[in-house]
Amino acid sequence: MIYPGLKGIACTETRISDIDGEKGTLIYRGYDIEYLTENYTFEEVAYLLWFGDFPNEAELTWLKEELKTKRVLPDHIKQLIKLLPADMEMMSVMRTAVSALGTPEFGWKPTVDQAILLTAIVPSIIGYRLQQTKGILFNEEIAQSMDYMNYYLYALSGNVPSATHVKALETYMILTLEHGLNASTFSGRVTLSTESDMVSAITSAIGTMKGPLHGGAPSGVIDLLEEVVASGHAEEVIRAKVENGEKIMGFGHRVYKTMDPRAVALKKKLMHMAGKDEWLDLAMDVEKAGIKVLQELKPGRSLYTNVEFYAAAIMKAVNMDPSLFTPTFTASRVVGWTAHLLEQCENNVIYRPSAVYIK
Repeated sequence: MIYPGLKGIACTETRISDIDGEKGTLIYRGYDIEYLTENYTFEEVAYLLWFGDFPNEAELTWLKEELKTKRVLPDHIKQLIKLLPADMEMMSVMRTAVSALGTPEFGWKPTVDQAILLTAIVPSIIGYRLQQTKGILFNEEIAQSMDYMNYYLYALSGNVPSATHVKALETYMILTLEHGLNASTFSGRVTLSTESDMVSAITSAIGTMKGPLHGGAPSGVIDLLEEVVASGHAEEVIRAKVENGEKIMGFGHRVYKTMDPRAVALKKKLMHMAGKDEWLDLAMDVEKAGIKVLQELKPGRSLYTNVEFYAAAIMKAVNMDPSLFTPTFTASRVVGWTAHLLEQCENNVIYRPSAVYIK
Protein backbone atom coordinates (compact mmCIF):
# COMPACT_ATOMS: atom_id res chain seq x y z
CA MET A 1 0.00 0.00 0.00
CA ILE A 2 1.19 3.52 -0.83
CA TYR A 3 0.84 6.42 1.59
CA PRO A 4 1.39 9.67 -0.36
CA GLY A 5 3.45 12.09 1.68
CA LEU A 6 3.81 9.36 4.36
CA LYS A 7 0.61 10.72 5.92
CA GLY A 8 -0.37 8.75 9.01
CA ILE A 9 2.84 6.70 9.05
CA ALA A 10 4.74 6.54 12.35
CA CYS A 11 8.47 6.26 11.71
CA THR A 12 10.01 7.04 15.10
CA GLU A 13 9.31 7.34 18.81
CA THR A 14 9.65 10.66 20.61
CA ARG A 15 9.50 12.06 24.13
CA ILE A 16 9.48 15.66 22.92
CA SER A 17 5.84 16.43 22.13
CA ASP A 18 2.43 14.95 21.52
CA ILE A 19 -0.41 16.29 19.38
CA ASP A 20 -4.00 15.07 19.63
CA GLY A 21 -5.96 16.68 16.83
CA GLU A 22 -9.27 15.16 17.90
CA LYS A 23 -9.04 16.37 21.50
CA GLY A 24 -7.23 19.58 20.61
CA THR A 25 -4.20 19.11 22.86
CA LEU A 26 -0.50 19.86 22.46
CA ILE A 27 2.00 18.62 25.04
CA TYR A 28 5.71 19.38 25.41
CA ARG A 29 7.58 16.75 27.46
CA GLY A 30 4.40 15.85 29.34
CA TYR A 31 3.25 19.44 30.00
CA ASP A 32 0.17 21.01 28.45
CA ILE A 33 0.99 24.00 26.27
CA GLU A 34 -1.42 26.32 28.10
CA TYR A 35 0.26 25.52 31.42
CA LEU A 36 3.65 26.32 29.91
CA THR A 37 2.64 29.70 28.48
CA GLU A 38 1.00 30.66 31.75
CA ASN A 39 3.95 29.81 33.96
CA TYR A 40 7.25 29.77 32.06
CA THR A 41 9.48 31.92 29.86
CA PHE A 42 10.87 31.20 26.41
CA GLU A 43 14.23 30.19 27.87
CA GLU A 44 12.68 27.85 30.46
CA VAL A 45 10.57 26.02 27.85
CA ALA A 46 13.55 25.78 25.49
CA TYR A 47 15.54 24.21 28.32
CA LEU A 48 12.67 21.77 28.91
CA LEU A 49 12.69 20.67 25.27
CA TRP A 50 16.47 20.21 25.19
CA PHE A 51 17.03 18.61 28.59
CA GLY A 52 13.66 17.06 29.47
CA ASP A 53 13.14 19.08 32.66
CA PHE A 54 12.86 22.67 33.80
CA PRO A 55 16.01 24.55 34.82
CA ASN A 56 16.75 25.55 38.37
CA GLU A 57 17.80 29.14 39.00
CA ALA A 58 21.48 28.52 38.29
CA GLU A 59 20.74 26.55 35.12
CA LEU A 60 18.38 29.26 33.86
CA THR A 61 21.02 31.94 34.49
CA TRP A 62 23.55 29.80 32.62
CA LEU A 63 21.24 29.37 29.62
CA LYS A 64 20.44 33.08 29.42
CA GLU A 65 24.14 33.93 29.45
CA GLU A 66 24.88 31.28 26.82
CA LEU A 67 22.19 32.71 24.54
CA LYS A 68 23.71 36.19 24.95
CA THR A 69 27.28 35.03 24.32
CA LYS A 70 26.48 32.81 21.37
CA ARG A 71 24.36 35.37 19.51
CA VAL A 72 27.43 37.34 18.41
CA LEU A 73 27.82 36.95 14.64
CA PRO A 74 31.24 35.77 13.39
CA ASP A 75 32.89 38.19 10.98
CA HIS A 76 32.64 35.78 8.05
CA ILE A 77 28.86 35.57 8.49
CA LYS A 78 28.60 39.36 8.50
CA GLN A 79 30.67 39.57 5.32
CA LEU A 80 28.54 36.88 3.69
CA ILE A 81 25.29 38.68 4.54
CA LYS A 82 26.67 41.90 3.07
CA LEU A 83 27.45 40.12 -0.22
CA LEU A 84 23.98 38.63 -0.67
CA PRO A 85 21.67 40.31 -3.22
CA ALA A 86 19.54 43.07 -1.74
CA ASP A 87 16.35 41.45 -3.04
CA MET A 88 17.06 38.02 -1.50
CA GLU A 89 14.22 37.17 0.88
CA MET A 90 14.96 36.69 4.56
CA MET A 91 14.36 32.93 4.63
CA SER A 92 16.98 32.48 1.91
CA VAL A 93 19.37 34.75 3.80
CA MET A 94 18.86 32.66 6.94
CA ARG A 95 19.37 29.38 5.08
CA THR A 96 22.58 30.64 3.48
CA ALA A 97 24.01 32.24 6.63
CA VAL A 98 23.22 29.23 8.83
CA SER A 99 24.87 26.88 6.33
CA ALA A 100 28.05 28.98 6.56
CA LEU A 101 28.28 28.12 10.27
CA GLY A 102 29.28 24.58 9.32
CA THR A 103 32.83 24.66 10.65
CA PRO A 104 34.67 21.43 11.71
CA GLU A 105 33.39 21.49 15.30
CA PHE A 106 29.90 20.85 13.95
CA GLY A 107 30.32 17.14 13.39
CA TRP A 108 28.57 13.98 14.42
CA LYS A 109 27.18 13.81 17.09
CA PRO A 110 25.26 17.06 17.64
CA THR A 111 25.38 18.70 21.07
CA VAL A 112 23.20 20.95 23.22
CA ASP A 113 25.87 23.68 22.91
CA GLN A 114 25.34 23.61 19.15
CA ALA A 115 21.57 23.79 19.65
CA ILE A 116 21.94 26.85 21.87
CA LEU A 117 24.28 28.53 19.40
CA LEU A 118 21.88 28.03 16.49
CA THR A 119 18.93 29.28 18.55
CA ALA A 120 20.90 32.33 19.67
CA ILE A 121 22.32 33.28 16.31
CA VAL A 122 19.21 33.19 14.10
CA PRO A 123 17.78 36.47 15.54
CA SER A 124 21.21 38.05 15.02
CA ILE A 125 21.22 36.97 11.37
CA ILE A 126 17.78 38.52 10.88
CA GLY A 127 18.74 41.68 12.73
CA TYR A 128 22.05 42.16 10.92
CA ARG A 129 20.34 41.70 7.56
CA LEU A 130 17.83 44.42 8.48
CA GLN A 131 20.65 46.71 9.51
CA GLN A 132 22.24 46.27 6.08
CA THR A 133 19.11 46.49 3.92
CA LYS A 134 16.65 48.60 5.93
CA GLY A 135 19.02 50.84 7.85
CA ILE A 136 17.74 49.61 11.22
CA LEU A 137 19.79 51.32 13.92
CA PHE A 138 21.29 48.93 16.46
CA ASN A 139 23.07 49.94 19.66
CA GLU A 140 25.31 47.12 20.92
CA GLU A 141 25.46 48.56 24.43
CA ILE A 142 21.66 48.62 24.73
CA ALA A 143 21.34 45.12 23.27
CA GLN A 144 24.06 43.57 25.40
CA SER A 145 21.96 43.21 28.56
CA MET A 146 18.74 42.10 26.83
CA ASP A 147 17.33 38.60 27.16
CA TYR A 148 16.35 36.60 24.08
CA MET A 149 12.88 38.04 23.47
CA ASN A 150 13.71 41.69 24.13
CA TYR A 151 16.81 41.33 21.97
CA TYR A 152 14.85 39.83 19.09
CA LEU A 153 12.26 42.60 19.01
CA TYR A 154 14.97 45.24 19.42
CA ALA A 155 16.92 43.75 16.49
CA LEU A 156 13.84 44.03 14.26
CA SER A 157 13.23 47.73 14.83
CA GLY A 158 16.06 49.40 16.73
CA ASN A 159 13.48 50.44 19.34
CA VAL A 160 13.29 49.15 22.91
CA PRO A 161 10.05 47.10 22.93
CA SER A 162 7.19 47.50 25.37
CA ALA A 163 6.60 44.83 28.00
CA THR A 164 3.18 44.09 26.46
CA HIS A 165 4.65 43.38 23.05
CA VAL A 166 7.49 41.29 24.49
CA LYS A 167 5.07 39.11 26.45
CA ALA A 168 2.72 38.70 23.50
CA LEU A 169 5.48 37.64 21.12
CA GLU A 170 7.08 35.40 23.75
CA THR A 171 3.78 33.56 24.19
CA TYR A 172 3.49 33.05 20.43
CA MET A 173 7.08 31.80 20.17
CA ILE A 174 6.65 29.34 23.04
CA LEU A 175 3.59 27.97 21.23
CA THR A 176 5.54 27.49 17.99
CA LEU A 177 8.75 26.03 19.45
CA GLU A 178 7.65 22.52 18.59
CA HIS A 179 4.86 20.70 16.75
CA GLY A 180 5.71 17.05 16.26
CA LEU A 181 7.11 15.45 13.13
CA ASN A 182 6.02 18.21 10.74
CA ALA A 183 7.67 18.64 7.33
CA SER A 184 10.64 20.74 8.46
CA THR A 185 11.34 18.64 11.56
CA PHE A 186 11.20 15.48 9.46
CA SER A 187 13.52 17.07 6.91
CA GLY A 188 16.06 17.86 9.62
CA ARG A 189 15.87 14.37 11.12
CA VAL A 190 16.32 12.75 7.70
CA THR A 191 19.44 14.83 7.06
CA LEU A 192 20.91 14.07 10.48
CA SER A 193 20.10 10.36 10.14
CA THR A 194 22.88 10.10 7.54
CA GLU A 195 25.28 11.13 10.35
CA SER A 196 25.54 14.58 8.86
CA ASP A 197 25.96 17.56 11.21
CA MET A 198 23.45 19.77 13.03
CA VAL A 199 24.13 22.81 10.81
CA SER A 200 23.31 20.78 7.69
CA ALA A 201 20.15 19.44 9.29
CA ILE A 202 18.96 22.91 10.34
CA THR A 203 19.75 24.21 6.86
CA SER A 204 17.51 21.46 5.46
CA ALA A 205 14.77 22.37 7.93
CA ILE A 206 14.93 26.08 7.03
CA GLY A 207 14.70 25.18 3.35
CA THR A 208 11.59 23.15 4.09
CA MET A 209 10.03 25.84 6.27
CA LYS A 210 10.54 28.30 3.41
CA GLY A 211 7.85 26.57 1.34
CA PRO A 212 4.45 28.31 1.53
CA LEU A 213 2.62 25.02 2.20
CA HIS A 214 4.48 24.72 5.50
CA GLY A 215 5.76 28.03 6.87
CA GLY A 216 3.27 30.28 5.15
CA ALA A 217 2.86 33.64 6.84
CA PRO A 218 -0.44 34.80 8.41
CA SER A 219 -0.63 37.71 5.97
CA GLY A 220 -4.17 36.71 4.98
CA VAL A 221 -5.29 37.34 8.55
CA ILE A 222 -3.65 40.76 8.46
CA ASP A 223 -5.69 41.55 5.35
CA LEU A 224 -8.87 40.45 7.13
CA LEU A 225 -8.15 42.61 10.19
CA GLU A 226 -7.36 45.64 8.04
CA GLU A 227 -10.55 45.12 6.04
CA VAL A 228 -12.54 45.06 9.29
CA VAL A 229 -10.85 48.28 10.43
CA ALA A 230 -11.72 49.95 7.12
CA SER A 231 -15.40 48.90 7.26
CA GLY A 232 -15.93 49.10 10.99
CA HIS A 233 -18.20 46.02 10.94
CA ALA A 234 -16.50 42.66 11.56
CA GLU A 235 -19.62 40.55 11.24
CA GLU A 236 -20.66 42.11 7.92
CA VAL A 237 -17.19 41.60 6.42
CA ILE A 238 -17.02 37.95 7.47
CA ARG A 239 -20.60 37.20 6.44
CA ALA A 240 -19.98 38.59 2.96
CA LYS A 241 -16.84 36.48 2.57
CA VAL A 242 -18.55 33.27 3.64
CA GLU A 243 -21.54 33.91 1.36
CA ASN A 244 -19.13 34.53 -1.53
CA GLY A 245 -17.39 31.21 -0.86
CA GLU A 246 -14.17 32.81 0.34
CA LYS A 247 -11.94 31.15 2.92
CA ILE A 248 -11.80 33.00 6.23
CA MET A 249 -8.10 33.18 7.00
CA GLY A 250 -7.09 32.21 10.53
CA PHE A 251 -10.00 29.81 11.06
CA GLY A 252 -9.62 26.02 10.88
CA HIS A 253 -6.57 23.71 10.97
CA ARG A 254 -5.73 20.50 9.10
CA VAL A 255 -4.59 18.71 12.29
CA TYR A 256 -6.91 20.05 14.99
CA LYS A 257 -10.56 19.03 14.59
CA THR A 258 -11.58 21.20 17.52
CA MET A 259 -10.07 24.39 18.92
CA ASP A 260 -6.33 24.80 18.24
CA PRO A 261 -4.80 24.56 21.75
CA ARG A 262 -2.14 27.08 20.75
CA ALA A 263 -4.83 29.61 19.84
CA VAL A 264 -6.59 28.95 23.16
CA ALA A 265 -3.38 29.53 25.11
CA LEU A 266 -2.47 32.60 23.09
CA LYS A 267 -5.93 34.12 23.48
CA LYS A 268 -5.88 33.52 27.24
CA LYS A 269 -2.57 35.33 27.56
CA LEU A 270 -3.70 38.21 25.35
CA MET A 271 -6.89 38.66 27.37
CA HIS A 272 -4.66 39.70 30.28
CA MET A 273 -3.43 42.49 28.00
CA ALA A 274 -6.87 43.77 27.00
CA GLY A 275 -6.89 47.50 26.44
CA LYS A 276 -3.10 47.70 26.02
CA ASP A 277 -2.98 47.30 22.24
CA GLU A 278 -5.71 48.06 19.69
CA TRP A 279 -4.75 45.24 17.30
CA LEU A 280 -4.91 42.61 20.02
CA ASP A 281 -8.31 43.92 21.12
CA LEU A 282 -9.52 43.92 17.51
CA ALA A 283 -8.49 40.30 17.02
CA MET A 284 -10.66 39.18 19.93
CA ASP A 285 -13.67 41.07 18.51
CA VAL A 286 -13.14 39.60 15.03
CA GLU A 287 -12.86 36.10 16.47
CA LYS A 288 -16.26 36.43 18.17
CA ALA A 289 -17.86 37.67 14.96
CA GLY A 290 -16.18 34.99 12.86
CA ILE A 291 -17.26 32.07 15.03
CA LYS A 292 -20.81 33.42 15.23
CA VAL A 293 -21.11 33.71 11.44
CA LEU A 294 -19.43 30.36 10.72
CA GLN A 295 -21.65 28.50 13.19
CA GLU A 296 -24.69 30.08 11.57
CA LEU A 297 -23.73 29.58 7.91
CA LYS A 298 -21.65 26.40 8.23
CA PRO A 299 -23.31 24.41 11.03
CA GLY A 300 -21.57 21.25 12.11
CA ARG A 301 -18.15 22.42 10.93
CA SER A 302 -15.39 22.75 13.55
CA LEU A 303 -14.04 26.07 12.34
CA TYR A 304 -12.31 27.81 15.19
CA THR A 305 -9.40 30.24 15.20
CA ASN A 306 -5.94 28.74 14.78
CA VAL A 307 -2.65 29.99 16.19
CA GLU A 308 -1.93 32.07 13.09
CA PHE A 309 -5.03 34.19 13.73
CA TYR A 310 -3.67 35.68 16.93
CA ALA A 311 -0.12 35.52 15.62
CA ALA A 312 -1.17 37.95 12.91
CA ALA A 313 -2.56 40.35 15.51
CA ILE A 314 0.71 40.16 17.45
CA MET A 315 2.79 40.78 14.33
CA LYS A 316 0.61 43.77 13.50
CA ALA A 317 0.83 45.08 17.06
CA VAL A 318 4.65 45.01 17.07
CA ASN A 319 4.68 46.59 13.60
CA MET A 320 6.46 43.61 12.07
CA ASP A 321 6.80 43.59 8.29
CA PRO A 322 5.02 40.58 6.71
CA SER A 323 8.32 39.44 5.22
CA LEU A 324 9.46 38.66 8.77
CA PHE A 325 6.51 36.46 9.78
CA THR A 326 7.95 33.14 8.60
CA PRO A 327 11.50 34.02 9.77
CA THR A 328 10.05 34.71 13.24
CA PHE A 329 8.24 31.37 13.17
CA THR A 330 11.56 29.81 12.17
CA ALA A 331 13.47 31.53 14.97
CA SER A 332 11.26 29.81 17.52
CA ARG A 333 11.10 26.43 15.75
CA VAL A 334 14.92 26.10 15.78
CA VAL A 335 14.49 24.98 19.40
CA GLY A 336 12.14 22.15 18.46
CA TRP A 337 14.27 21.15 15.48
CA THR A 338 17.42 20.90 17.54
CA ALA A 339 15.61 18.96 20.29
CA HIS A 340 14.57 16.42 17.65
CA LEU A 341 18.08 16.24 16.25
CA LEU A 342 19.49 15.50 19.69
CA GLU A 343 16.87 12.79 20.10
CA GLN A 344 17.56 11.38 16.64
CA CYS A 345 21.23 10.73 17.39
CA GLU A 346 20.39 8.79 20.58
CA ASN A 347 19.24 5.79 18.56
CA ASN A 348 19.98 6.70 14.99
CA VAL A 349 18.62 4.80 12.01
CA ILE A 350 18.90 6.27 8.53
CA TYR A 351 15.55 7.12 6.91
CA ARG A 352 15.17 5.09 3.74
CA PRO A 353 11.55 4.75 2.56
CA SER A 354 10.83 2.94 -0.68
CA ALA A 355 8.93 3.94 -3.81
CA VAL A 356 6.69 1.90 -6.10
CA TYR A 357 7.97 1.86 -9.69
CA ILE A 358 5.31 2.58 -12.31
CA LYS A 359 5.87 1.56 -15.94
